Amino acid sequence: MNDIWLALGGGALLGVSASILMLFNGKVAGISGILASSMRPKHPGFSWSLLFSVGVVCGGYMACVYFPKLSLGAIKLSLPQLVIAGLCVGIGTRLANGCTSGHGICGMGRRSIRSVVATGIFMLVAGFTAYINLHLL
Repeated sequence: MNDIWLALGGGALLGVSASILMLFNGKVAGISGILASSMRPKHPGFSWSLLFSVGVVCGGYMACVYFPKLSLGAIKLSLPQLVIAGLCVGIGTRLANGCTSGHGICGMGRRSIRSVVATGIFMLVAGFTAYINLHLL
């Protein structure tokens, strides 16, 4: 039962932080777009996107250090599998013009039809991938 509250709290924090970013900066909290901006020094939003990206990495690291029970454990994939997975995610975010955080949290919150469709496709592909990984491989 405790895991449900942790997931609910995490989801609430995501929603609140995305709302704060939109309210005070007018920016969508789509990680793929923010990460892309943080890699282009001449981009107008370079500074805040770099700080945001560093904060995401540091926050994840701190969560693993201070809350090790929340960790999902060791990744059981080989380096080639991780590279292929990363490429698939990158290609998918380009095809969908955004990632799950941009479409799923922010876009659906704004009732964007495009985001609803993109998030539905993300979830179908994720379910299909999990099924293949767990039952066929």
